[in-house]
Amino acid sequence: MTALIMGIVNVTPDSFSDGGRYLSHDAAIAHGLALIADGADILDIGGESTRPGAARVTAAEEQQRVVPVIRELTAAGATVSIDTMNAQTALAAVEAGARIVNDVSGGMADPDLLPAVAGTDADIVLQHWRGPSADMYANAAYDDVAAEVAAELLARREAAASAGIRLERVILDPGIGFGKRGEQNWAALRATPQLVALGSRVLIGTSRKRFLGDLLSEADADTRRRDLATAVTSVLAAQAGAWAVRVHDVAATRDALRVVAAWEGER
Repeated sequence: MTALIMGIVNVTPDSFSDGGRYLSHDAAIAHGLALIADGADILDIGGESTRPGAARVTAAEEQQRVVPVIRELTAAGATVSIDTMNAQTALAAVEAGARIVNDVSGGMADPDLLPAVAGTDADIVLQHWRGPSADMYANAAYDDVAAEVAAELLARREAAASAGIRLERVILDPGIGFGKRGEQNWAALRATPQLVALGSRVLIGTSRKRFLGDLLSEADADTRRRDLATAVTSVLAAQAGAWAVRVHDVAATRDALRVVAAWEGER
């Protein structure tokens, strides 16, 4: 059982968990370096919050936030992913050194994004998405979560292929917390093996999300218990075949993965 760890660097004032803490370039760079020291394999850097209810920011503002951070962290040897729905930001980030474009809309928010990424050598994360953060749960209605998420991700993968992106460059993400409520998230997670069977790498991101807080019946401000729950779900995702897990607390997930690897004799 192996999975890469993608550490989250939110260069935003309003992200749901740590908005504002790393808004300055110096703070974001220092945080990224700390995550690498904690065991992150990839840093996912974002300049626009996608929390429920979040408003969009301009591409210029997004790039002002992230490009200097990406440039410094890649110069320090980090493997960087850019968390963006904007084609121009994706291109600016790749030019600054990013190797992965992580689009939570799966290429649906900006029709220019897939063709833009096709013209680079970057990989792309296509996340399951049913609408913008400002109205996150408007389309959270499913007859069969696992089947519908898989089918909609396959459609996005086909769109990427039509834009010129080779299959081996595509990573699929079931979009935990995006357009999904409560049990719908658990159903999507239980279907990770079926998603892996589609033949693309799979990224799973559960970190500190509301459905974990609802399960634990704890206050939104308490991240300690959500980080523990995140580490558990990340281990389960790795066991189900996920290529990588996206987390805020890299050290906790690293330790959890190491414990399970030792248990399974992989140490």
